[in-house]
Parts: sequence; C-alpha cells; structure tokens
Amino acid sequence: MSSATLLTKPAIRWALGGWSFFIAENFVLSENRTYLISNFGDDAYHYAYGTLSTAAMTSVFYGYFRKVKNAEPLLWKGQAVPLGAKALSFMCLSLGLGMASQIPPKLQIPVHFVSENDNENTIATSATVVDTNATTTTVPAQSGWKVRCPFDFTDNKDTNSPVHGLERITRHPGLWSFGLLGLGSAFLVPSLPQRVWLAMPSMVALIGGAHTDSRFRRGMGGELSP
Repeated sequence: MSSATLLTKPAIRWALGGWSFFIAENFVLSENRTYLISNFGDDAYHYAYGTLSTAAMTSVFYGYFRKVKNAEPLLWKGQAVPLGAKALSFMCLSLGLGMASQIPPKLQIPVHFVSENDNENTIATSATVVDTNATTTTVPAQSGWKVRCPFDFTDNKDTNSPVHGLERITRHPGLWSFGLLGLGSAFLVPSLPQRVWLAMPSMVALIGGAHTDSRFRRGMGGELSP
C-alpha cells in the first residue's frame, strides 16, 4: 500500500493531524514570541499559547480514542507480536523508562496568580523582551492570573550549575523520554494508524527540541547552555 493511499484513510489522518497541529502551533507561536509579546503583551501570548495547545491536545486524544485505536489496516492478525518488534520495543521502552525515572516532572496547576510583589527575577523575566535586532522593549509587569504548562520539566534546574546527568546526552531529556516511551509502545500494536499515533511524540521531541535550541541560540525566550 502506497503512502498516498494511506493518507486517504481517515484513521491515518487523525493519527497525524492532531500531533501535527500541536507541533505547528508551538513552532509558529514560539518563533514569533518576541513580536507577539511586544505588540499584544505577555498575558495575551500565554493565553493564546495555552488555548491552542489545549485545543491541539484535545484533538490528539479525541482522534486516538474515537478514530485511531485498533483501526485498520493491521500489520498482523491473530498472531503474537513479531520477535523483531518485541526487541525494538524493549530497547525503546527501557531507554524511555530509564530517562523518565531520573527526570520526573513537577505537576502544577495550569494557571497561577502572580502579584507585582513577586520576586525580582520573575518580574524581570516577564517585563523585558529582547528582539533579534538587539533592541529592548519594556513590557510593564502586571499582576493577575498566568497560564503555565501542567508539567514542569525544568523544576529545580540551576542554570549556573555544570551540565550533569542526562543533560550530557540531550538538552531535552523530558521530551525524549516521552518520545521513546511512545515509540516503544508503537512497535507492540498491529494497527498501523495506532502505531503512527504512538510514534508521533518522537517527532515532537525531534522538531520541538531542535527548534527550542535554535530560538535560544538567537536569544529568543532563553539562552542556550554551553
């Protein structure tokens, strides 16, 4: 079956579509972070980011449970998982679980209240935006409710400490542990659409991690560690 034929199947489109939307909206918004914050403010940027990310993940999980799970075509029927698939799954799951065990993310409420009297570092971070032409735009710090990711993969990370642990291998161990766990699970299922869906987190890690590094090298949203 050709790739063009596969892409005509609704289940494959749902498997690819939700994750592709998630990758695209993260890429576009973060790439234009400086412009959006300068023109619309930090709050508007994060509200838009949170809203679009929530919509993308809603479509991802709706597609999985209603359109993708156990959908045809099947790679095998009525037989045990092939030995090669088991071996590949074992390697990916072992790496993914090993990485995840060393970097458990902090769970946090997706919204939090920030006052004008919060610590200076928080205010300075939210109040200053540096664009690509090395000019500085000051955005007044305001109190109010802020949107944040429910999983904090950078909890307790000291940017001044030397590189250690998994960060000697990758700058994005959280993303790659997530991607490897999905990839390992994908090898164990016969449904091709379901396998595509489970493999997509590895594309999130690959594209998202590379784009984050690219932005940080340009001073957009952070600095790249040595």
